[in-house]
Amino acid sequence: VQLQASGGGLVQPGGSLRLSCAASGNIFRINTMAWYRQVPEKQRELVASITRGTNTNYADSVKGRFTISRDNAKNTVYLQMNGLKPEDTAVYYCNQDIATRTAPRTSYAYWGQGTQVTVSS
Repeated sequence: VQLQASGGGLVQPGGSLRLSCAASGNIFRINTMAWYRQVPEKQRELVASITRGTNTNYADSVKGRFTISRDNAKNTVYLQMNGLKPEDTAVYYCNQDIATRTAPRTSYAYWGQGTQVTVSS
């Protein structure tokens, strides 16, 4: 199983970006999908998550600005980021809880490679 994230970049304060993360490989089912972010010398923090039933959860710092969504047919999770602030600058990682066809009763958390988001004027 591999996760490929994309969509990061440099944006001015108040701007928008959309991150995508597609999973591929021996996939049986994907449970919760999530986005985390990390800045140097700090712990990775949860930004948003979405269950298979599309229940969502957001960090307080991004509520009302970020929207997480998923496309189960494409094994893809998205993060629409609006009203970006300099403090949103970080490396963003996707995370998907995946059960494979080989072991359909067991799921593991897989990580994408990280995509840099920089908010600066």
